[in-house]
Amino acid sequence: MATLLKNVMERSKLYSVDEYGVKNYNLKPLLLASIVTMVTLCCGLGYFTYLFEVGAEGANVESYSDAVWLMLMSSSTIGFGDFYPVTVGGRVMAIIMFSLGVGILGGIGAMFATRMFGFSDTNVKNRELRQQNAAILDKVTALEAKLDKLLEQSPNA
Repeated sequence: MATLLKNVMERSKLYSVDEYGVKNYNLKPLLLASIVTMVTLCCGLGYFTYLFEVGAEGANVESYSDAVWLMLMSSSTIGFGDFYPVTVGGRVMAIIMFSLGVGILGGIGAMFATRMFGFSDTNVKNRELRQQNAAILDKVTALEAKLDKLLEQSPNA
């Protein structure tokens, strides 16, 4: 199963492996998938929230757009308070959106931060360290060869 998953990931082009074995993720498809998932969740959970809330006593969600707005505010944890669920079903939808939306929005934010600022990208540092290690290994190998040659020429060897 692990081999199958690895093959699928390699064929999906979600990442590439450079000459140092570092995985470089292609963030465009991940970002697109995150945005599509977020829109789908807002619209889908908004629809169910609308069904639960419309006509309920004390409900202030009166239209589908109100329900989608509630889901968007729930996902960002802003929750302006202008719309809020009063039914158990509506509250369950808001809880689901709280749980999933924060993670998705956080992931989208992290992807933007990685691309824009690059401070969380350790791949560059790893590549530099591997290049430095390779250069050091080459020098040590050359020095060992010189030492071996000197030891062969030495009368005490």
